[in-house]
Amino acid sequence: MAAIEHYDVIIIGSGAGGGTLAYHLAPSGKRILLLERGGFVPREAENWSSRAAVLEEKYHAPEKWLDGRGREFQPGTHYNVGGNTKFYGAALFRMREADFGEIRHHGGVSPAWPITYEDLEPYYTQAEYLYEVRGRRGDDPTEPWSSAPYAFPRVSHEPRLQELHDHFARSGLHPFHVPLGIRLNEKSPDSSPCVRCKTCDGYPCLVGGKADAHTMCVQPAMRYGNVTLLTEAKALRLVTTPDGRSVKGVIVERRGEIEEYSADFIVSSCGAVNSAALLLRSATERHPAGLANGSGLVGRNYMAHNNSVLFYFCAKANPTLFQKTLAVNDFYFSGPDSDLPLGHISMVGKFDGHMFKAGAPPLAPLPLLEAMGRRSIDFWITSEDLPDPENRVSLGADGRIELHYRENNLEAHRRLIANLKRVMRTFDGGKFFTKGGKIPLAGVAHQCGTLRFGRDPRTSVLDVDCKAHELDNFYVVDASFFCSSSAVNPALTIIANAIRVGDHLLDRLGASREHRHEYAPARGLAVLA
Repeated sequence: MAAIEHYDVIIIGSGAGGGTLAYHLAPSGKRILLLERGGFVPREAENWSSRAAVLEEKYHAPEKWLDGRGREFQPGTHYNVGGNTKFYGAALFRMREADFGEIRHHGGVSPAWPITYEDLEPYYTQAEYLYEVRGRRGDDPTEPWSSAPYAFPRVSHEPRLQELHDHFARSGLHPFHVPLGIRLNEKSPDSSPCVRCKTCDGYPCLVGGKADAHTMCVQPAMRYGNVTLLTEAKALRLVTTPDGRSVKGVIVERRGEIEEYSADFIVSSCGAVNSAALLLRSATERHPAGLANGSGLVGRNYMAHNNSVLFYFCAKANPTLFQKTLAVNDFYFSGPDSDLPLGHISMVGKFDGHMFKAGAPPLAPLPLLEAMGRRSIDFWITSEDLPDPENRVSLGADGRIELHYRENNLEAHRRLIANLKRVMRTFDGGKFFTKGGKIPLAGVAHQCGTLRFGRDPRTSVLDVDCKAHELDNFYVVDASFFCSSSAVNPALTIIANAIRVGDHLLDRLGASREHRHEYAPARGLAVLA
């Protein structure tokens, strides 16, 4: 093993949390090492191929996990620079203000967070400017208050989606434009990084038009001489000091070699599943159940939302390219027959024949599936799943990841789907509605909750600054810290929290205020103070 190289901060993972944190810390001048277990997503024509990216899962993580019964499955996650944001649909929602408090659901109770919306709001604003979110305040009836407008105008609906928007409005709902991290300039298309293509949600962007962590944070962070990125560097385990109070290093497998790196502060952003697995793999005599696991909660309370894809087929064609502009939150906190929350309705990226083939009978002809794609309107339905300590990440005897999950709060999900079907019966002649199916266990894009934060070390793994209660210098900035899942995409909350934790780390590092980013509303870009 080579001599150990020392840094001020090591960040494990370069996605929404880790990539954002690396950028936020970069102006401090401190030595920062960013470890990414994958490489760069290759820029190639197959980036925009539904056959390669969706049907063949070319870019998915090259490993298999086990479910609670020991059966293998292919997780829908990605190991590459930028993490899962390279493939996300760039819907960047704030959690609702009430989501930070205790909420009663059909299936139980989602617990309160140890911080409030007010605590996170300034960081939400900074996150929206950094990731160039397009939107408009005031259209979403459940939208929380904000201290500033969006820096960029909302993305317009294409004609077929505008018809659906108008139908929802006539039905008494309050449809709104999804806040999006796509770098589209509709007033000046010639200078727009985004070209409004049909291959965004679930695909890497070939032209840098999506505001992912690689494009918005890792690339600009690398312009600072004090930031080092190592790719194909898998963190195997953490090394602690003899007293077990601090993490002093990371053991890494890189291109077949074992290396060790040390730092004053170490931050995990591997994703809720892999961050928990890393702590479990790092057990020591002083931490026999896994690092920072005195509470017994490391890996527990896994959540990933109750998500379904639904299709509405019409005789009229749907030529929409970018479909993710429309959402409805009228049922977020209650339904027509209940005062309990149901969830969030929005659109998913436009389906085509290859995407339908993934769930179709083997002999279904592709031309038929392509015809279906030309006439479908494709919905993404999200309801909150609730924290359950038996829903957890564990390690098998061979060290492989096991993901145990029992569904809950399904009554809310069923009612949400029923309400959407009811509203859609009168759209475009009332053609039939078919269900694509609830996303299975492999759908881990919204993974969260395995290292929840809180004020009591007996009931949480991390403190309110996302530092492990039992370790002096170990932090987590992926969605592991979530106490509840809410019913909106977790990405913006991860980004905002990474900036929040970054400010705390800058204070601990002694970084002066003049060497910190300010996020400028006028341009939606970060500039040095």
